[in-house]
Amino acid sequence: MDGDHGRAAATVFDALGADYERAFAGSAAHHASLQRLLGDLAPHSRILDVGSGTGRPTAQTLTGAGHEVLGVDVSPGMVELAARQVPDARFECADILELALDEGGFDAVCAYFSLLQMSRDDQFRLLRKLGRLLVPGGHLVVATVPLDVEDFDVVFMGHDVRATSFGPEEFTELVTAAGLSVLWEQSALFTPEYEAAVAEPQLFLHCRRA
Repeated sequence: MDGDHGRAAATVFDALGADYERAFAGSAAHHASLQRLLGDLAPHSRILDVGSGTGRPTAQTLTGAGHEVLGVDVSPGMVELAARQVPDARFECADILELALDEGGFDAVCAYFSLLQMSRDDQFRLLRKLGRLLVPGGHLVVATVPLDVEDFDVVFMGHDVRATSFGPEEFTELVTAAGLSVLWEQSALFTPEYEAAVAEPQLFLHCRRA
């Protein structure tokens, strides 16, 4: 992640802490995506959770099903909170683009809404890296807000952030260009639980490394 974007993301999510979980953890589409992933996994799978936040619902759901989870987040505050809330997972505070991880070291990777403060080039770099981290046939689940915006100023839960994303077709093409096959997708509208929240589109893609 670009240094400025990484520092900005860490600052925002350090400030949000548990408020982020209260706002977003109730997404029915997110929970449905996790249940679908669980149905695809062998027992005791190794899973990387990119942008792991507070650890809930993703890491908690996966460890609760008996899987081994490594969560990575740029926010020290989020990592500290996640480690308390989901003690059965392991969490690291790091920029996922810079973190050295073994290729083929994971059976699955989750990246729920963790690309939105990266540049478009970094999003593609990350998707390619995540594909390499998977075992052959491994699963990637990625979710985003599918809007065609680049370095767009937005107020997010009272904080000024800069967001970058792609329209749904362009994002799907980005994933396939990174060497992944899209097996299933779901589009949803979700209204977070915070004051002045508006409904936002969400796109969930379940993919596999060839």
